[in-house]
Amino acid sequence: MTTEAADTPLTIDELAARAGVTVRTVRFYGSKGLLPPPVIGPRRVGHYGPDHLARLALIEELQQQGMTLAAIERYLRQLPAGLSPHDLAIHRAVVASWAPDAVDTVSREELERRAGRPLDAEDLERLAAMNVVVDAEGDTFRVDAGLLRLGVQLLDVPLSHEVILAARKVLVEHSRAAAHELSQLFRGEVAERDARDVKSLSAHMHPLVVQALLTTFQRSLREELSEWVTWSGTD
Repeated sequence: MTTEAADTPLTIDELAARAGVTVRTVRFYGSKGLLPPPVIGPRRVGHYGPDHLARLALIEELQQQGMTLAAIERYLRQLPAGLSPHDLAIHRAVVASWAPDAVDTVSREELERRAGRPLDAEDLERLAAMNVVVDAEGDTFRVDAGLLRLGVQLLDVPLSHEVILAARKVLVEHSRAAAHELSQLFRGEVAERDARDVKSLSAHMHPLVVQALLTTFQRSLREELSEWVTWSGTD
């Protein structure tokens, strides 16, 4: 499997098509500093890469969550510097978890266009194992739009179906437990408040909780991996 297609520089038209937005939207986000400037190539043509695509997807997801442009700017400023496209995809996936399920039924051609690469039978099987893609009628697929980009990136990680399914089970179980405890905590806090206050608190808490969960998980994962590498080196 190759990531060559994902690493190929994109023109602004290609970036917009891949992200499902207009060229005008890309330019608007760039003018606001939400997207880094493109690399200027021959003939003064701007080239965009995976980091632009991942950041654009995150911006669009935050906007779909109802965040204002100013709130999105604050959110992006709080992110650590130098995040990779993979890190940004994880942020988007976590943010998307607050939204209702976004499942679309698409053709094979449309699925590959959204994925940004050809998908063979093994790729589709791995995406199905991650519950990103499900076969529908004919040559169509039900795809979880919030997980597709992350799932495509994981195609090049050498993990078996068994490990993918086991990892997904661990993440789902623990994230549900955390969500339940946080829900109970916040429910008690807003029980006696006006409905407008509850809605306002919810809108402010979502991005904060997402950021806190993701930061804590990343730190814990780094510590676990560091201990594992250290232990492996002494074996």
